[in-house]
Amino acid sequence: MSESTQRQTFGRMGFILAAAGSAIGVGNIWKFPYITYENGGGSFVLIYLIAVLLIGAPIMFAELLIGRQTRLSPVGAFLQLGKNVRGGKAWSVVGWLGLLGGFVIFSYYSVIAGWTVYYFGKCLSWSIGGFTEETAQGLGDSFGAFLANAPLQIGFHALFMIATTSVVYFGIKSGIERVTKTLMPILAALLILLLVNSFFAPGFGEAIAFLFHVGPVSASQVLEAVGHSFFTLSLGMGAMITYGSYVSRKQSIPRAAATVCLFDTLIGMSACVIMFTIIFGVPVAERAGTFSKSATILFTTLPRMFYELPFGAVLAPTFYLLVAFAALTSTISLLEVVVSYFIDVRGWSRSKSTVRLGMVIFLTGVPCALSLGASPFLSNMLVGGFFNTLDYLASNWILPLGGLLIAIFSGWFLDQRIAKAELEEGHGPFPLFKVWRFFIAVAAPIAIIWIVVAVIGGKSFQ
Repeated sequence: MSESTQRQTFGRMGFILAAAGSAIGVGNIWKFPYITYENGGGSFVLIYLIAVLLIGAPIMFAELLIGRQTRLSPVGAFLQLGKNVRGGKAWSVVGWLGLLGGFVIFSYYSVIAGWTVYYFGKCLSWSIGGFTEETAQGLGDSFGAFLANAPLQIGFHALFMIATTSVVYFGIKSGIERVTKTLMPILAALLILLLVNSFFAPGFGEAIAFLFHVGPVSASQVLEAVGHSFFTLSLGMGAMITYGSYVSRKQSIPRAAATVCLFDTLIGMSACVIMFTIIFGVPVAERAGTFSKSATILFTTLPRMFYELPFGAVLAPTFYLLVAFAALTSTISLLEVVVSYFIDVRGWSRSKSTVRLGMVIFLTGVPCALSLGASPFLSNMLVGGFFNTLDYLASNWILPLGGLLIAIFSGWFLDQRIAKAELEEGHGPFPLFKVWRFFIAVAAPIAIIWIVVAVIGGKSFQ
């Protein structure tokens, strides 16, 4: 039986765009600029690039080769590979962590994604009707009122769930690949438009100087860089294992993974230039509190700054459309992780699994949508509310533990002949195999253990 009849596969560029879309999300456009700003600019960027090369990329190689070798979703993949290693079926816990991670993250990520659609519409309204000083002064209050509005929160959460479910419903070729091949070039074009505008903005020179100035390096900067290099590439949640199961044997895993890492990094760096240009374009006295760890700055601070720029009426809606597209390419991969399990292991049809799971995840996301002000009970329960609790568990425990177990399994338990064969399939001789083996078996586990220890000590990577 041919590969195509056994399991659908991405086209060469289709896989790269889908995988890059999975990695590129709100974290690239908001979180990376924020932590770069907080950690001194150029020094942090340099450490981050090294961490992506030495920690992130090796784990991505491992996830992709596991997926392609088994042609299964994470749970099925580890059930199959676990048959021939110590620990046996117990390794399926790695797949279950990925499945749980995809489910949990999608349930609350869809809520934030819905905000981007709402603010795209708001910016269109402001651009047409005018953005007044009164509007600027009331951005914080209006966003708070939006969060406390249950029908709007649930409605935009539902809208994004429907969009994501509709794409996954049509499968790999007709759904995920077709949509990402459309969205990713548009996303790139929107980003380039914002980037070109930055070149002519007042804060551009200071932004570039800050972004590429290398100064002293601290242990906390290294930890933050290692943590973000891991999270930004969608590692530890089974997304790359799932996408890897749809990779053609004609495709080179090392080249594809390197391209995805490059795209992800370029998007993050471009977002830094855009955001820093905006920040450094305002007077020093007005910068205090401009950047915040909370993603709410995207909706309470940035609109005012956009409308203070030349062509702000065009740039503001463009930015929110960019973030919405980036969010959609990420949520597609999150849902596919969960759906693929029920297709591969439970034998459900794609239509049945997509619709049913979409509904269950939507219902799980409803308490998230209501826990940011709409419901006092949900907003104050557990770790700062239902939404924040799920975010904390996924970001600080599920993903790091999943990534750690993937690294240990790939470096110490997986038959290295299988790993080498997969990395050479479609690529040719892979002379860096022993280098990869060292980083996946030693460096990556040490780095992730450091992250876990830091979390135990009170550090949060939300």
